[in-house]
Amino acid sequence: MTRVPAVADRFYPGDPEHLRAAMKMLVPTVAEDEKQPAMAVVMPHAGYIYSGATAGMTIGRVRVPETVLILGPNHHGRGAALALGTDDWRMPLGTVAIDRELAAAILRHSARIVEDSAAHVPEHSLEVQVPFLQQVRPGLRIVPLVVSQVPYDFCQAVALELATAIREFGRPVLIVASTDMSHYESRSQAAKKDGMAIERILALDPQGLYATVLGNRISMCGVIPTTIALLVALELGATQAELVRYTDSGEASGDVSQVVGYAGLIIS
Repeated sequence: MTRVPAVADRFYPGDPEHLRAAMKMLVPTVAEDEKQPAMAVVMPHAGYIYSGATAGMTIGRVRVPETVLILGPNHHGRGAALALGTDDWRMPLGTVAIDRELAAAILRHSARIVEDSAAHVPEHSLEVQVPFLQQVRPGLRIVPLVVSQVPYDFCQAVALELATAIREFGRPVLIVASTDMSHYESRSQAAKKDGMAIERILALDPQGLYATVLGNRISMCGVIPTTIALLVALELGATQAELVRYTDSGEASGDVSQVVGYAGLIIS
């Protein structure tokens, strides 16, 4: 079985030539020896016209290994609460294989993550990241995990399971946490709220991020994937986080009365 694109020609160009041209424009060319190692990145997942520059600048800065674990929020409510996809992905730039060794380790060590393709069929939050990863890493393999709203202690338990599986896997893994920030707030209000969330990520404070987003009703759709990614990175030894870029949809649309915020961060 192969997963087919759900949002090609809507969120990003479905034509391979047009998509390659977009990638060349959005992802800066950086020599491999100038890229920094990273345990995780936080990247937005809107249409490329809005968030592509932020995503491209972020992934262009880091050394991406062959295996990438992508965590994204469930926008549709289909499938399990923590749904791991095991079908290869047919994408405009070529088919991307699942890293079945890491996927099997995760399923073996986790009592909470289940194999489930239903959550992945319509979900865009992971899909839009894949062309960026293909652009910087030939021979890319992914492990896609769609995440629903779960309590913080659940995030902690899942993160420990993922860290155990990654350690057992024994090869480099980059975690991509896919999230947009505030949705449909004024630019000033979005910047204020998003600044609070970004501050907690920069402080490597997953519990603070979770509490800040829920307590202040910040409509950051991928707060759970980001919380889990932070927890895994800390378990694996992360010591710092860096903001690459923050912007909002008004930069492209000109409408600053109701924007969606986008942030790119590197955790290392």
